Amino acid sequence: MNWCCIGNFKKKKHCPQQEIAGFSQEKNIKLFSYNELRSATDNFHRDNKIGRGGFGVVYKGTLRSGQEVAAKVLSAESKQGIREFLTEIDAITNVKHPNLVELLGCCIQGNSRILVYEYLQNGSLDHALLGPYSEPNKFNWSIRSLICIGIARGLAFLHEELDPHIVHRDIKASNILLDGNYNPKIGDFGLAKLFPDNITHISTRVAGTTGYLAPEYAWHGQLTKKADIYSFGILILEIITGKSSSRTLLSEDGKLLLERAWQLYQEGRLKELVDPTLEDCPEEEVLRYMKVALFCTQASAMRRPNMFQVIEMLSRPIKLHEKELTPPGFINDYNSIRKDKTGVGTSSTNSPFKSSLCTEDTAQFTSNSVSFTEVIPR
Repeated sequence: MNWCCIGNFKKKKHCPQQEIAGFSQEKNIKLFSYNELRSATDNFHRDNKIGRGGFGVVYKGTLRSGQEVAAKVLSAESKQGIREFLTEIDAITNVKHPNLVELLGCCIQGNSRILVYEYLQNGSLDHALLGPYSEPNKFNWSIRSLICIGIARGLAFLHEELDPHIVHRDIKASNILLDGNYNPKIGDFGLAKLFPDNITHISTRVAGTTGYLAPEYAWHGQLTKKADIYSFGILILEIITGKSSSRTLLSEDGKLLLERAWQLYQEGRLKELVDPTLEDCPEEEVLRYMKVALFCTQASAMRRPNMFQVIEMLSRPIKLHEKELTPPGFINDYNSIRKDKTGVGTSSTNSPFKSSLCTEDTAQFTSNSVSFTEVIPR
């Protein structure tokens, strides 16, 4: 039987193996020994390193059974007890969805934690599509649209179908993994619950990630599902343009990806932002996806659609109700709010994120009452 290694396992008083094994069986959690994972990853050799994030370093490993896994060595030290930690792991382990990375089990040693995930052949979206050695020609429109809708379905499951729901808090290209058929899976969901806020990456870089963070979250810590939806809108733009939102110098004027997209939308030139390697793609559908991204990134969180609405807008050839679309919120490298070129949209004296287009009628537009689409006459 596998077991978690805790401290000096030679001293039984520091390693209650039977108790831990029994608790893991009760919680349906597979436990890996540290030696098992060390052997699988060749002693966590740097050549097996496949990723690094705010929560830790990820290594590719091969178990004795031949199964390939991804072992995430968490960088933060949990202040929880073993039972509390395993209880949280249990909640994540039993979350199953085709568009979520499966957590296979864990290992604990002292205050350290290692999570063991399924291994996905095509790695993360940022490396596969946005990285310096990416091959964008492999990503035709069929694959890119599949990725967008798959991520949307995974987020909808976390937001609307789980009880209690999960707000991811760190949706970005490096947390989207691709299997052998380029089906997307969201990783690192639920990890924020494993650690107190004062030692997770959330508190140390909440206002430091250019491009992905919703303004209300970055500035005021207002964390809701709509913060994830904002980040998802950025992902759509990245997937379609082949450009990273974290690179500010996308043009001579140094505009961020979202800022540039809004400018081109206003000028009726949005298609100029589409990745030039996308050949023979359906222009109307591609533009609809980009407009959905703009709906998701509106400065006013209450005007953003929920993920079920997003899936509908992406999946069906419907006409979007663009009269309801208001400017997005921008955050530049210095974590300040930027207005669009007309001086409208993301700043006001009362709230730095409230659009000047959203005045007395803003309260009417909740996620349930906003009309995002128009009926197309037959």
